[in-house]
Amino acid sequence: APQERFVIFPEEVHVSHSMRNLMNKKRFHCTINEAFPEVIASCADTDDRIDEDNAWLGPELLDTWMELHDMGHAKSVEVWEGEDLVGGLYGFVCGRAFIGDSMFSLEPSASKLALIHLARYMQAQGGGIIDCQLETPHLKSMGARYISYDEYLEYTHSIDIIPWP
Repeated sequence: APQERFVIFPEEVHVSHSMRNLMNKKRFHCTINEAFPEVIASCADTDDRIDEDNAWLGPELLDTWMELHDMGHAKSVEVWEGEDLVGGLYGFVCGRAFIGDSMFSLEPSASKLALIHLARYMQAQGGGIIDCQLETPHLKSMGARYISYDEYLEYTHSIDIIPWP
């Protein structure tokens, strides 16, 4: 396990001026855990190597994620434009942590909207962390930062859990 984890605290998610404007236009709406199979399939479709043996989200892993979802351990956030799924993310929930695995965006900023919606939901439920796993400029610009592994364990091993739809 890495000694530091790259996370977003829901109350610290950065919403840029342009994102606020986009959200105020109400062109998109977000849901939680209403289209998990579609979100994970869309994430897999963005992997150009999906038919190769080394694809990161191949058929066996897709089946495993679906089993985790059926057991209530994997959740998704969806971004819709009308009836069309245009963005989203999914991950594993553990204690007071959402451990993100992948996100996709068919419209500019749709994945950012999904992350903001997730952060706001978690904040309304009492906080926690969103584990981003890998540092990217995109996630850093949204407020992600490193925490110690010991602090990380406090969230993932919490007896308090966030209620999920």
